[in-house]
Amino acid sequence: MKIHFIGIGGIGVSALAGYYLKKGNQITGSDLSFSENTSYLKKEGAKIAKGHKKENIKKDLDLIVFSPAIKKDNPEIKKAKELKIPLKSYPQALGQLTKEYFTIAVSGTHGKSTTSSMIALILEKAGLDPTVILGTKLKEFSNLNFKVGKSNYLVIEADEHFGSFLNYSPNIIVLTNIEKEHLDYYKNLNNIIKSFQKYIEKLPKNGLLILNKRDENSKKVKAFNIKKYDLIDLDLRVPGDHNKLNASAALALARELNIPDKITLKTLKDYRGSWRRFEKRKIKELTIISDYAHHPTEIKATLKACREKFPKKNIWCVFQPHQYERTYYFFQDFIKSFQLNYQDELIITDIFEVKGRETKKTKEKINIKELAEKSGGIYLKQKDIEKHLKKKINPSDVIIFMGAGNIYQLVEKIFPK
Repeated sequence: MKIHFIGIGGIGVSALAGYYLKKGNQITGSDLSFSENTSYLKKEGAKIAKGHKKENIKKDLDLIVFSPAIKKDNPEIKKAKELKIPLKSYPQALGQLTKEYFTIAVSGTHGKSTTSSMIALILEKAGLDPTVILGTKLKEFSNLNFKVGKSNYLVIEADEHFGSFLNYSPNIIVLTNIEKEHLDYYKNLNNIIKSFQKYIEKLPKNGLLILNKRDENSKKVKAFNIKKYDLIDLDLRVPGDHNKLNASAALALARELNIPDKITLKTLKDYRGSWRRFEKRKIKELTIISDYAHHPTEIKATLKACREKFPKKNIWCVFQPHQYERTYYFFQDFIKSFQLNYQDELIITDIFEVKGRETKKTKEKINIKELAEKSGGIYLKQKDIEKHLKKKINPSDVIIFMGAGNIYQLVEKIFPK
């Protein structure tokens, strides 16, 4: 097949493109900018164009897959419709794939990437050779966000945003938690729970829901078969109770597949984390951490874990809020998370704007300097952060760069590997 991906650099879309490329399909794609993801795909034989242009769409294409972030007036979408080439969104295309495998879908407001990574590695170590589509990259999978296996098992992250997970056909759902998130789409918690319930109803009668016993909102959903897991005090390299809960979910799933605890517990103990999930390295005595946390609950859990791991160190947090809409809806919650003072120093920089998902009205209501001051920190533009840090940090400090936007690129700029 000849498949074209619009928005091919995205973490999910690039994983699916990589899967189809490994399966022997001809892959083309486009994105507004090149990245590590596009570089890998190009090296493997995909042809990728910079920018979205109608010329990128050829008559002989069998399928076009587009990122949910792509708008209907995109020139490539328009051209595809003119040529009557089949179009599928990323969730629709991944949904088709879930019908072809025994699918283990990891869902929840927080912890999807870590839990699905842990599960994927457990299945791999148990010799089950799964296919995996992730929203992060794993060192064990050659720093890739996907793996093509030979068995009938498929492990995916099932994201709730835009109701994406309603496209999937899972056999087992691992549900980490349900919380307020993506309020620009869902508006309130009740709508979020309703959407999760619809998704869970997609399980077959012999399917299984594995849910977090400690999460009150998760208890509100119903399924034919439910297995509840609780926090187990596991021996892990990755810090924090939130990661122990993620690992406890992975252990519950492994037991349902009759994987021996000996294999599971060793895999979990050896788990080194994934890309931008408490990703840690050292420059002499200085510790640098890159983390994806962008929701107030994630920030609180990650900073708490950081303090527990480095109880006597001076901890800096450099935070880039992700999306004006989220910052608006959770403004006070962000302040409360930072006011817990797990960090010693706080820098908040400009919001990472998500094109197509922001409104002018919301943007005008946000005062980022106010957020920084009320959170007990300072506001700095990204271009000024390097100078400030190099002037103020001590050689043995810990600096955690946090956010779901492009803040990780600043880490490489200031502290190149």
